[in-house]
Amino acid sequence: MAVYTHLGAEDLAALIAHFDVGTLTSAKGIAEGVSNSNWLIETTGKDGAGAKFILTMYEFRIEVQDLPFFLSLLDHLAAQGCPVPRTIHDRDGALYRMVGDKAVALIEFLPGVSVSHPTPGQARAVGRALAQLHLASVDFPAARANAMDLAESRRLADSCGHQGMASIDPALAELVERELPLLEAGWPAGLPRSVIHADLFPDNVLMLGETVTGLIDFYFACTDLAAYDVAVTHAAWCFDGEGRNFDPAISAALLEGYESLRPLSTDERAALPVLARAAALRFTMSRAYDWLNTPADALVVRKSPMAFARRLEFYADPANGAVFAAP
Repeated sequence: MAVYTHLGAEDLAALIAHFDVGTLTSAKGIAEGVSNSNWLIETTGKDGAGAKFILTMYEFRIEVQDLPFFLSLLDHLAAQGCPVPRTIHDRDGALYRMVGDKAVALIEFLPGVSVSHPTPGQARAVGRALAQLHLASVDFPAARANAMDLAESRRLADSCGHQGMASIDPALAELVERELPLLEAGWPAGLPRSVIHADLFPDNVLMLGETVTGLIDFYFACTDLAAYDVAVTHAAWCFDGEGRNFDPAISAALLEGYESLRPLSTDERAALPVLARAAALRFTMSRAYDWLNTPADALVVRKSPMAFARRLEFYADPANGAVFAAP
């Protein structure tokens, strides 16, 4: 279970009392997630009708100084009609509170479930929701650098080293050492930028049928190329879990949904194969680093980097470039 810090019933009740959401009636730890402690919170609600929220305690990888960006972004996007949860401010108007040396935030609960085998209709809805996010963030006043960019992939590769990557799979080291310099040399310039989600996997999308009810977990959100976010989402949605099988129908629907709101420029289309390779490399390297550095007794289950290494091989094959061609 992804609850790293124990908070007793009295602690949770006292914490919730700082928010104008009624009295705590139930708190249940949430198993999903690897970097934070999460609870499903139920209260009496301000009007006594009952209400649900997500309480998050930030444990790893997220710097407190980044929280105003993440949490204000939720408020901005929700105000623009995007399907994202609002941040619940405390009675003093603060976006988050401190419990000891750890920050906690209360977030609106949204209905829906994450899909593991999306249909084309669901992929189309996700593409449209991503475009809506990019358009709605145009006037968001804050900015944040991408902490998981190509330079970070280089840093992680250097940290893992040839021997470390080869210990995971002999082909991994060769693939990374081939692709990384090519991507560094061929990175596209001058493409439109926006706030991007940068981690829009199926488990970060809530759906009811073919309707997106929630885009969640914005803790990699940053300011970067909008088309790179399309590439990240494409890599996350268009393959099976092991990265062995590509689904062209999901790919076509995702891109169609995105372009129904925000058509890609000719330059963005041309750059998508490179951006998709970089997206696949980003997750290959973060997973490789975690694979080599996560203690055997850690609560976090390691994810194989090879699932995204296979995606990287797919995108690097010129024969597959047509998946990003204009219809």
